[in-house]
Amino acid sequence: QVQLVESGGGLVQAGGSLRLSCAASGRIIRSYTMGWFRQAPGEEREFVATITWNTGLTYYTDSVKGRFTISRDNAKNTVDLQMNDLKPEDTAVYYCNFVARLGSEWTSLYNYWGQGTQVTVSS
Repeated sequence: QVQLVESGGGLVQAGGSLRLSCAASGRIIRSYTMGWFRQAPGEEREFVATITWNTGLTYYTDSVKGRFTISRDNAKNTVDLQMNDLKPEDTAVYYCNFVARLGSEWTSLYNYWGQGTQVTVSS
């Protein structure tokens, strides 16, 4: 069993910053790349960022490039997302998960999602 717990969300003004943290505990999946997803009301969950477990390469969706930075601590089984220059369109519930790359797309691997952490950005 693996448990995913997200934290760090909140309400900020446009241009502000938040740092999200994801902690994975329990029986960790062997091929261990983690990433962040988000879901706004009425929209599909979308990929945001990931960092590979072995090389530390990072990938971001276009809308957050230059503003968000993903980092990891494999020893602690955590992955963080530093979000700067937040915009109202960043408002969503943010989730972490293990991810797999299918072609050029990053897709969630683990079916048990955490509760997520709400990020709300006011204009």
